[in-house]
Amino acid sequence: MEAMTTQAMHKQYSEGVTAFRQHIANPAMRQMFNAGADEFFRRCALGVWQADGESVTPRHVEWYNAIYCKGNPVPSALFWELSTAVGEWSGFQVPAFFQKMLDYDKAYRQNTARRFVDLVTLMLLLFAAVDGAVSDREAGFANACADQLSALCDRAGLPEERPRADAGDFVTRRESAPAPASSAAAAGPQTQTEPPEKLEDLLAELDGLCGLEKVKRDVKSLINLVKVRKLREAQQLPVPPMSLHLVFMGNPGTGKTTVARLLARIYHAIGVLTKGQLVEVDRSGLVAGFVGQTAIKTSEVIQKALGGVLFIDEAYALSSHDNANDFGREAIETLLKAMEDHRSDLIVIVAGYTALMGDFIHANPGLESRFNKYFYFEDYTGEQLFSIFQSMCEKNGYTLSEQGKEFCASYFESLYRQRDENFGNARDVRNTFERAVARQADRVAGLEAPTRTQLMELTPEDLRETPEESGL
Repeated sequence: MEAMTTQAMHKQYSEGVTAFRQHIANPAMRQMFNAGADEFFRRCALGVWQADGESVTPRHVEWYNAIYCKGNPVPSALFWELSTAVGEWSGFQVPAFFQKMLDYDKAYRQNTARRFVDLVTLMLLLFAAVDGAVSDREAGFANACADQLSALCDRAGLPEERPRADAGDFVTRRESAPAPASSAAAAGPQTQTEPPEKLEDLLAELDGLCGLEKVKRDVKSLINLVKVRKLREAQQLPVPPMSLHLVFMGNPGTGKTTVARLLARIYHAIGVLTKGQLVEVDRSGLVAGFVGQTAIKTSEVIQKALGGVLFIDEAYALSSHDNANDFGREAIETLLKAMEDHRSDLIVIVAGYTALMGDFIHANPGLESRFNKYFYFEDYTGEQLFSIFQSMCEKNGYTLSEQGKEFCASYFESLYRQRDENFGNARDVRNTFERAVARQADRVAGLEAPTRTQLMELTPEDLRETPEESGL
């Protein structure tokens, strides 16, 4: 494996930490992470290099001094200082900001802590690649650190939405090349696919989504195009080439993942896909921290998506215009080859902010030729946000008092009118609902014998944000 330059390593570190920081919803927690992340990861690097058991080299010093993000102090360790620090490293310590993440995720049902566990694994693998290889001992150390953090997530009752990264998958095997992903799949047990759902049921589910009127029309038009194409094929009529890969453009929380999941099931129902599952990833799910491993990681994800839809959220993070050797480009090249090799049983949907997705598509000529259908997801209006909130209440057995309805309608209309780049659409609604439920529980718990109505009802008192919450 070819070793990275110090500049490339610093870029990978900075991009990884920055991408994670963008997922931290609470400003106070984000600031705490900013202040402590670099120092924490430098301690992690010491542990990786101690686990490796090899002598510290000047290259280790260069990498150690490159572990910082823009705006934070740049370390200036000397060779003897780093050698001593590696030799005297006393063990992995959970950072103080991680407990803050656990508390926040538990209160508001977020996944910040789980995402951080994956970030730690990837950063430890990045540090291990200082010599161009990842050893079994280094991978074991990375997994042990991740296990310790995951155990705290489990203890806090935080759900694990998807399998976390396994550092063992990236150990460098010098004696033989990695087996192709397709061969591994062929050797595995064959699973029986479920019968397709009824198309009319899926279309009814699509129509039941709040808003998204243009997207609904575009989806139905696409379905008609596919159905007529299949009918022409059955009659041995010529059919023009057609790409079913899609670009979803819009702000967070506008239903892109929900529509992608429905589309996967619809394609299965009309016979375009054999399975109809949705595999959702972002840059961290495709890109490894060193040369050669990104293609393997991306291929493994593609293998899981065969027969269904691969949904790449924030896909623009894969393209980097200031570094031709960025590993995101390796993921794009691997993805493009798979789209050609599996064009009959793989659909790729890339999603992200409208302003950034154009840059992503133009980053590679292959992307421009394969992605020629664009779905635009507009922000939800205040009225639609209120409708989504009411739907959440109904599904979870809550009601709004008359004053609560008035407060909610006014709140979401104001939220929509004053929206900025941090506007989360349905995500903001979900957060509002979960916080209201938590406040209502605190209020009702103080009642001596709450009635059924009191257990269900949300009032303005439950819906207003407290000063403590805004400064959490």
